[in-house]
Amino acid sequence: MIKIPEHILAINPYVPGKPIEELERELGISSSVKLASNENPAGASPLALKELRRGLSDLHRYPDGSCYYLGKALSNHLQISPENILFGNGSNEIIELAIRTIMRPGDTAIMAHPSFVVYSLIVQAAQGRSILVPLKEQKHDLETMASRVTKKTRIIFIANPNNPTGTINTKKELAALIQRIPKGVLVVIDEAYCEYVMSPDYADSMKYLRQGKDILILRTFSKIYGLAGLRIGYGMGSRSLIGAMNRIRQPFNVNTLSQKAALAALSDEKHLKRSIKINERGKKFLYRELEKIGLDFVPTEANFIFVPLKKNSAQKVYTSLLQKGVIVRPMGPKAFRLTIGLPGENKRLIEALKHERHRF
Repeated sequence: MIKIPEHILAINPYVPGKPIEELERELGISSSVKLASNENPAGASPLALKELRRGLSDLHRYPDGSCYYLGKALSNHLQISPENILFGNGSNEIIELAIRTIMRPGDTAIMAHPSFVVYSLIVQAAQGRSILVPLKEQKHDLETMASRVTKKTRIIFIANPNNPTGTINTKKELAALIQRIPKGVLVVIDEAYCEYVMSPDYADSMKYLRQGKDILILRTFSKIYGLAGLRIGYGMGSRSLIGAMNRIRQPFNVNTLSQKAALAALSDEKHLKRSIKINERGKKFLYRELEKIGLDFVPTEANFIFVPLKKNSAQKVYTSLLQKGVIVRPMGPKAFRLTIGLPGENKRLIEALKHERHRF
């Protein structure tokens, strides 16, 4: 029998939700509403879908391993060099590449709790140690995170907006953190939901990249661009960091259709604006209706809302909503997260929650 290393056996793997079709079959329901994975309810960009159809005839060819055209377009869009950009199979791959490039067994990475669970999973797989700092007022406590830096610290992860709470750290807060972090410690700022942020006080991470700070910015085409099923994200950092990460990146890690769809979606301003509009309207509706029901919630700068519970377990609420054909995401024992959907989906969620108000 093959002996599996203990640090691998100790990992609690990420558990994805079941396919909607399978849930409906098991529960004997139909037309369920999935509000669990922070997907764009408006779907993919029409320009991206058109480009996908055109790209089907080239599937016998290997992808462009350098993502040349997408990199050129993105560098123009963001006003940085293509050499500062690395593409991955979702931003999850960029996280893994950063950890594998920088961390050695026994090194530490600092992150908030709760935040994106993938950070700690990959650190554990690399035989590193995660230092978890509790949220303060439902957002990253950057002051405490900075104070936890030691000689063993290699990476600090900051999700901005944070998943699952939807909160942001401000310009002033991020500036204070950057100033305190010693050279050689990489600050990873995960901005998967940045396009949804409306606050004028949202931190400008690109400024620090241009200043030459030890920073890696993560973004994705999975969320507002609606390409979650194609798995394409990117990281932005110094040329030396991106060059090192490229050394361990697998060849052809981003497939042809993903590149073509992302390139088209990047130019689709109409779809981007429509997606933001849908999200803002849905947010206002859900705020109002959740207040009527008597549910607490955390005001969000993303496309999801974090709902803490007082009375019952999140798993019981999840199961009860599921039986009504509404899928949300339990977040620990006493909270759940709901994605802001289309108007009809939001209304159906509220109607289901009204029947469960005695559980809150």
